[in-house]
Amino acid sequence: MEQYIIKGGTPLVGEVEIGGAKNAALAIIAAAVMTDEEVILENIPDVEDVNRLLNAIEDVGVTVKREDRHVVRILGKTLHTYRVDYEYIRKMRASYYLLGAFLGKVRHAEVALPGGCDIGSRPIDQHIKGFRALGAEVQIDKGVVYANADQLYGQRIYMDIVSVGATINVMLAAALADGYSTIENAAKEPHVVDVAIMLNSMGADIRGAGTDIIRIHGVSRLHGCRYSIIPDQIEAGTFMFAAAATRGNVLVKNVIPKHLESITSKLREMGSAVWEYDDAVRVIASDEIRSTHVKTLPYPGFPTDMQPQIGVTLGLASGTSIIIESIFERRFKYLDELVRMGAQVKVEGSIAIITGVESYVGTEVTAPDLRAGAALVIAGLAARGYTIVDDIKYILRGYERFDEKLRALGGDIALVTNERQRTEFMYRAV
Repeated sequence: MEQYIIKGGTPLVGEVEIGGAKNAALAIIAAAVMTDEEVILENIPDVEDVNRLLNAIEDVGVTVKREDRHVVRILGKTLHTYRVDYEYIRKMRASYYLLGAFLGKVRHAEVALPGGCDIGSRPIDQHIKGFRALGAEVQIDKGVVYANADQLYGQRIYMDIVSVGATINVMLAAALADGYSTIENAAKEPHVVDVAIMLNSMGADIRGAGTDIIRIHGVSRLHGCRYSIIPDQIEAGTFMFAAAATRGNVLVKNVIPKHLESITSKLREMGSAVWEYDDAVRVIASDEIRSTHVKTLPYPGFPTDMQPQIGVTLGLASGTSIIIESIFERRFKYLDELVRMGAQVKVEGSIAIITGVESYVGTEVTAPDLRAGAALVIAGLAARGYTIVDDIKYILRGYERFDEKLRALGGDIALVTNERQRTEFMYRAV
């Protein structure tokens, strides 16, 4: 079993380069199969979720060639089946983007219901509502979603809730529908905008992405393009909070500061100095972390994917902080592990009340999901003594070379696979 072992207590100092946005890359890979021409994607993150999706589209006939670790060539012309089986996608929720991509391209899709992190209910009813509005017949049978249409027609679609996945999925299908579509109450996240820009680079006609109304004029075909994925705001935010929690000084490079405004704002409330540059931010932690309150909201609000990272940092703040989780009901599972490290936490439904402690104490903890796992690593870096983080398979889904990047900042962390390696780390000569 792979684990991270961490010796805490060292401030993170230095520079870190942020990779491409995982959430954008997954949707853009699905979009790339919608044309018969070659699409070249740059700044693709080399993480398990992305690689699993590339394997899935390769299995249905799409030609996938890696130029290097972060550049992929995709040729959808060789697609020969529209059924994506459960084995490829049972641990990756974003596989559902192939529904919109296949439905738009060939009017037919069969995709197993997705898996992913167990952080709460994430139904696909808004996806299905959008597909049906465009003229598709959709049914679910034995864990597979079947979508079929003789033709897709532009429609006005109102999302009952703000859903990133449904917004992107309907946008994919509507890009090749006949006529005009509008998606109202649309998600505004940066990766929604990135997918729209990429589709427009392929010849789509999409306007309004980044606002709550997206307007789409369907086109008859899409063409190839070369496109570079935006930087990952969640990876960037994770390193920003790691700097604050360890009382460090970190320059986070290759970012879009505009995408980080809600994160930057909270860090400043908590006492850190944050300097913004054209494509970088520097976080300089203060000696004392101040308490604050935070509520997760759709973009441009504070991201639910950053809630565990701020929660771990607030566990070291002076005073009492309150976190309200308004997106996913099981996103507080990491707090049970944090309590084992000495945190003082009380959870009441969707509200966590955190009273700061002077420091955490290293122990063995288990990552319950992707972002919570990264947060527990931050806790280990800030703790006294040694911390072991189990189930790092979740972390590897979304962070590329996480331990390597932390070591480059001075973090004492290693990925180990057996007892001998753990012992060598803990008893190595200092």
